[in-house]
Amino acid sequence: MNGRTYEEVATGEELPALPIPLTRTLIVATAIASRDYQDVHHDPGLAVERGSTDIFMNILTTNGLVDRYVTEWAGPAAVVTAIKIRLGVPNYPGDTMTLTGTVTAKHDEDRRVEIAVRGENGLGAHVTGTVAVRLAAKDAT
Repeated sequence: MNGRTYEEVATGEELPALPIPLTRTLIVATAIASRDYQDVHHDPGLAVERGSTDIFMNILTTNGLVDRYVTEWAGPAAVVTAIKIRLGVPNYPGDTMTLTGTVTAKHDEDRRVEIAVRGENGLGAHVTGTVAVRLAAKDAT
């Protein structure tokens, strides 16, 4: 099984950056897939009427992208134990959000690592937060 083991991860380690193009299709499709039918996620005219400059990504999609980012780095044996995020500026179509992360803590008792995650777009920080993930032991791979 491929993936990171607890022993090979170091506090301060940086995860590789992941740029995500923010297409209109991504924003609409992921809102609908998560059953978020709020018009601000799929109807540009109504989004503008409600004070936005365009449709924007919903929090469920952002949460899923943060999860994907960490689990792609950690590998298939990793178990996400917590995701705590805070939204900032909107993710609008036509921009790119780049996710970055840093390992901020290791907990030997349960092989859990904490990762500070940040997603930036052209307007600033779209998402900031922490993901806790339990990794396999070296001898378990």
